Amino acid sequence: MTEKVETIEILKAILKTIDEGIHAVDAKGMTIFYNEVAASLDGLKVSDVIDYHVLDAFPSLNQDTSTLLKVIKTGKPIINQQQTYTNFNGKRVDTVNTTLPLLVNGKLIGAIEISKDLTKIKQLSEKLLDMQAQFHKARPKPVTHGHFASYQLADFISADPAIEQLKHLLIKVSQTSSPVLMFGETGTGKEVLIQGIHNQSPRKDKPFIAQNCAAIPSQLLESILFGTLKGSFTGAVERPGLFELADGGTLFLDEINSMPLDIQAKLLRVLQDGVVRRVGETKGKAVNVRIMAALNEHPVDCVKNNKLREDLYYRLNVIFFEVPPLRERQLDIELLARHFISQYNHTFHKQVKGITDEVVQLLCRYRWPGNVRELKHVIEYAMNMAEDHHPIRNSDLPRHLLVMGKSQTEPSIVPLREALARREEELISTALSKTDGNIQQAAQLLKIPRQTLQYKLRMKT
Repeated sequence: MTEKVETIEILKAILKTIDEGIHAVDAKGMTIFYNEVAASLDGLKVSDVIDYHVLDAFPSLNQDTSTLLKVIKTGKPIINQQQTYTNFNGKRVDTVNTTLPLLVNGKLIGAIEISKDLTKIKQLSEKLLDMQAQFHKARPKPVTHGHFASYQLADFISADPAIEQLKHLLIKVSQTSSPVLMFGETGTGKEVLIQGIHNQSPRKDKPFIAQNCAAIPSQLLESILFGTLKGSFTGAVERPGLFELADGGTLFLDEINSMPLDIQAKLLRVLQDGVVRRVGETKGKAVNVRIMAALNEHPVDCVKNNKLREDLYYRLNVIFFEVPPLRERQLDIELLARHFISQYNHTFHKQVKGITDEVVQLLCRYRWPGNVRELKHVIEYAMNMAEDHHPIRNSDLPRHLLVMGKSQTEPSIVPLREALARREEELISTALSKTDGNIQQAAQLLKIPRQTLQYKLRMKT
């Protein structure tokens, strides 16, 4: 019996550490668990809810509106339900809730609700949408040089014949309204080319709106893309989506393989019909939007791995281009390095005199998993280390590049622990470079807990 009590206490301790709101009730609707995160979202204390019936703790609810009681009654889960409400402290809160029945040996003993707080990210997304909407109202005249599209095709710097041929083809493509699908590894500069197509096209005086599908929680992406109708879900307001804001222009969807499959189906419908329906709306609105999409994985692999709907792939794959990685564009490595040195000389008010031949050889040997973005970050680091009126030397480069350079010239076997430490440092540096220094995303790439990555970074300093 003591062991059972200890196990329950351990489980409660684990649940208290989770950064999502958790509210559990028994089969009669009495609260049996309610963590601090849930209390913070609701503007209450844990003691205000624990051991109380859900309707006593939340008098604004009833048998029909309480998701916990509804799940107890039906035995069916309610998945990813959006909710916007004002809590007991008068603060507006946006959550996505999943409510599940609790079953033991097939018998329903209660229900649990898990609430993910999306308040900040939704507020930022709505603020961006409102700013874009106000921008259009304030500008009855055409937008000069594109709307939020600052790059021209000429800004994609390259000496590689394959890139020059690609840019020539993109000029042709820019004159039509056909969908464009572009594949390239992270950091290859896909958006520069996409913006260049828009600014070369007849739509250049119309809006260009870009959305990274991996940057918005999937539960919010639908309302961001298609807009919302007032009352379509609890707290929903009347708001246009990106399709309406991009009307007449271009909508660029980056990392479209991160978009949930059910939203991909709705996107396909808009592409086929040219009609967008806000969330909760039955009537549609005709829009004239050119869709351009990009992936950092090959679309065939995405279809095979169920990350991209096959029918959407064929609809988008009218015009398909692949951007080669930097390691396959050897002519561009020194060219881009010198270009970034010139940029940072201006930004940092320095006078670094190029790079040594030894550095050029080292840069050309490196594989560049983060592509042009990683090269830019490496040059930025080196510019911080380099002395004025001198070229960038090997000693100015990040350590993982130097380790790689030594491994090319030192055939002798190093101790395993040292080799593993070097490789770990290289992988961490690459992951941070690919995610622009975002520790959470880098940890996900490395498939380790964020706390572990933070500890390893602290150990280096």
